[in-house]
Amino acid sequence: MNRCVHLSFLTVDINNKQIVQGFHSDSVGIDHRNKMKVQILPALEDNYMYLVIDEDSKEAAIVDPVAPKSVVNAVKENGCKLTTVLTTHHHWDHAGGNEDLNSLVPGLKIYGGDDRIGALTNKVNHGSVIKLGNLTIECFFTPCHTSGHICYFVTKSSSKPAVFTGDTLFSAGCGRFFEGSAEQMHKALNEILGNLPDETKVYCGHEYTVNNLKFALHVEPNNSAMQDKLAWARSRRENNLPTIPSTIGEEKLINPFMRVCESSVQDYTGKKDPVECMGSLRREKDAFRA
Repeated sequence: MNRCVHLSFLTVDINNKQIVQGFHSDSVGIDHRNKMKVQILPALEDNYMYLVIDEDSKEAAIVDPVAPKSVVNAVKENGCKLTTVLTTHHHWDHAGGNEDLNSLVPGLKIYGGDDRIGALTNKVNHGSVIKLGNLTIECFFTPCHTSGHICYFVTKSSSKPAVFTGDTLFSAGCGRFFEGSAEQMHKALNEILGNLPDETKVYCGHEYTVNNLKFALHVEPNNSAMQDKLAWARSRRENNLPTIPSTIGEEKLINPFMRVCESSVQDYTGKKDPVECMGSLRREKDAFRA
């Protein structure tokens, strides 16, 4: 794991919003073996952008580049060529930097599943495949947080797979149901993402892990995996380090929204149907205060 600490500040102007940008976490590089790398780039108050690099070709993609100048700096630091933008959804804190980045790096291919995404050049659907050097990126349609949300599953031969989940799946949590239903989120988490290999590293859109785990332990107070993860996450945050990535296998142990078929979670909600259990959990989480 490589660490690169950013100490500078910048101002982001998105939709006429002036935001003084500090960095909530160190920037950390994750090696997926066989020359596939993910550089974690903090942005705004608690967002994450991700620079995905095929080190064979030096071709790179950026996920949700809300802070374009930080992206350009990271590209230079990593000695790669940025060709691709992977946008998970249209919300400004994920897609709001697309236009400015496209001005700084002309000719980018900007992917997404929603016409509301700025500077979109390539609209994708469930099952669409993108090539990035020797990396293969499969698109998963996961509507609920927004109606056009896409998750990106990245693989390379002999490398550990990665999935970029935006605001669908968080570490120990999930996104609010702004434009969808409990049924859609259940399908996204437990039928689509939950069927990925357990070793798949999960890169989500925000640093919410500590608060999510507080709610998870409210649901399952005797869950030792949640207890251990919360202690670890608190230690990471005390040292200004991200709690990302987790893995799909780990999420099945610590994420109540991926445990809606477990009797302990169903007993808590009083709902035996997984979709009803999902809806009940989300309503409680929306009102939860640690």
